Amino acid sequence: MSSGRLLGISGSLRAASFNRKLVREAARLFYPSEFTEADLRLPLYDGDLETAEGIPGSVQLLADQIATADAVVISTPEYNKAISGVLKNALDWVSRTKGGPWNRKPVAIMSAAAGRAGGERTQYSLRLCMVPFRPRILQGPEVLVAQAGDQFEGESLANPFNVKALAELMADLRAEAGLPPV
Repeated sequence: MSSGRLLGISGSLRAASFNRKLVREAARLFYPSEFTEADLRLPLYDGDLETAEGIPGSVQLLADQIATADAVVISTPEYNKAISGVLKNALDWVSRTKGGPWNRKPVAIMSAAAGRAGGERTQYSLRLCMVPFRPRILQGPEVLVAQAGDQFEGESLANPFNVKALAELMADLRAEAGLPPV
């Protein structure tokens, strides 16, 4: 039996970001799996750069990681009521690669935010941005980690309500990917 390959994408570059912690918690609950954490430190999308030099290697690596993963989990912060610029930039770059790596890919989304809504608007924004790629985005349970600074103990998600929702989302993601339950 395959344990599966999970790709985690955090829409925040900060090493200690709550969204990076949330992606890692998702991987822990998705277990057993081969987990890869994506690197969104990509050049800004520029059509002239693409014309002159082609798809950057870092972008092609991300597209290949998406294509070969059994499932993808994305955790996004809320920046001004929408997804972060680095996440949007990554989506734009990957859309320029060949093969449609997102097509029919099982994807779970979540968010951790400082506010009391936990990133509701950023999740809506992310869903909207991903429509053209035709992934299989799970509709729930919603994982909205509000007041994220109070929800983690070290690297671990501490709030039992959030842990339960995340565990259910990861179980559903395994099922959507055709992987055996844990």
